[in-house]
Amino acid sequence: MAAGTFTAAPSAPVGLSWFGIVRIGLVQASIGAIVMLATSLLNRVMVVEYALAAALPAGLVAWLYAVQLGRPLWGHGSDRGRSRTPWIVGGVAVLAGGALLAIKATLMLGSDAGAFAFALAILAFTLIGAGVGAGGTSALALLASGVAPGRRAAAAAVTWIMMVAGIVIAAATAGALLDPFSEERLVAVAGGVALSALAVTAVAVLGLERGLARSGGTAFAETAKTGEAPSFGEALREIIGETEARRFTLFIFVSMLAYSMQDLILEPFAGLVFEMTPGESTSLSGTQHGGVLAGMVIAGIGGSAFTGRMPVDLKVWIVVGCVGSALALAGLATAAVVGPGWPLAANVFALGLCNGLFAVAAIGSMMGLAGAGEKTREGVRMGVWGASQAMAFGAGGLIGALGVDYARGVQANDGAAFQTIFALEAALFVIAAGLALRATRTSKTPNRQLQDQEAQVFV
Repeated sequence: MAAGTFTAAPSAPVGLSWFGIVRIGLVQASIGAIVMLATSLLNRVMVVEYALAAALPAGLVAWLYAVQLGRPLWGHGSDRGRSRTPWIVGGVAVLAGGALLAIKATLMLGSDAGAFAFALAILAFTLIGAGVGAGGTSALALLASGVAPGRRAAAAAVTWIMMVAGIVIAAATAGALLDPFSEERLVAVAGGVALSALAVTAVAVLGLERGLARSGGTAFAETAKTGEAPSFGEALREIIGETEARRFTLFIFVSMLAYSMQDLILEPFAGLVFEMTPGESTSLSGTQHGGVLAGMVIAGIGGSAFTGRMPVDLKVWIVVGCVGSALALAGLATAAVVGPGWPLAANVFALGLCNGLFAVAAIGSMMGLAGAGEKTREGVRMGVWGASQAMAFGAGGLIGALGVDYARGVQANDGAAFQTIFALEAALFVIAAGLALRATRTSKTPNRQLQDQEAQVFV
């Protein structure tokens, strides 16, 4: 039978439909839209309109990621509950509330940078980090436990693409409505984005878990598990004791560190070395995001095309994406020396394409590994890997920016400084490719064997 077609065995659970996967994607889109307010819109307002030091919003965003180290705890909480829906809706509600508080704190910082305004900003970003961690981890855990093995790569692609789409749509809408800028417009537009995203989340998950249970798709990865979820300490000890889980956690950290290091330096690189205007460098960033989306689509289709050998296929996509990202970054390192005349747009698109390939394949593999434990459930495992990703994202942007500043000071040459950082990123991606190969070498657990048997239903 052709790869990817579905022939259900009488006892085979159906799992999440494509519409159900899209509904979880809407949650991810909503989370992305609200986070955009904190990391992009309010960041710009603080630095440009209120002339505050750029270190202030950068520090707040780093704190947002630091708070997400609590993801394993929130994932464990959703594991022990009867339903993940309250954790999803509650997490996004906390996220929206944090965004509204961040707007208030930003206005106060613009008029009076007193201790109370700073404290309010820290509280707001704490709530944003907690909301992303609780809502996002629980949504991904629901996806991991409910999606059929043969759909994991495609499901990862759908949810990530929708998250990016949520960011893009929210940014475009907010940008169009904010001009001419005023504090009243900022409150109305940003508040409208946050509350709309919360409403979309509530509608998207309404009855989703009940429908999944009625369909017979009661957690593919948890089919072999019975009884109450273990304590948090016991769950962590089980994960730490698994070679595969430890290696995958390290792979997530290194790959996402490399992935995020160019976030804050790509546009300055285009301006300083290629003398691009702000509009041109922003368009270049759009080219990169276009490549990421293309890579996600390719990996989503390709990673689901051979479900019977899915774990191997996803590993191949991860390695190809990491090695391709390393080669694209080597190209940027060369561009830093060559300067104008280098095909920069094509190079940046290739980087985004390879980033999208490995990111979707990694999330698909993560969903497969999430249920591989003997006792632990998806929530705490997705939380551990989410915390590793958050740590990498928080450190990556900071290391990239500080590294360029230091290299520029030492080398007294912009091109050479950027070349050093891009070369470091390329090396990290090569290391990540090696870690990805090692992360799937251990023997199969009984649950993994069960997952492979379930996968055969889809070929």
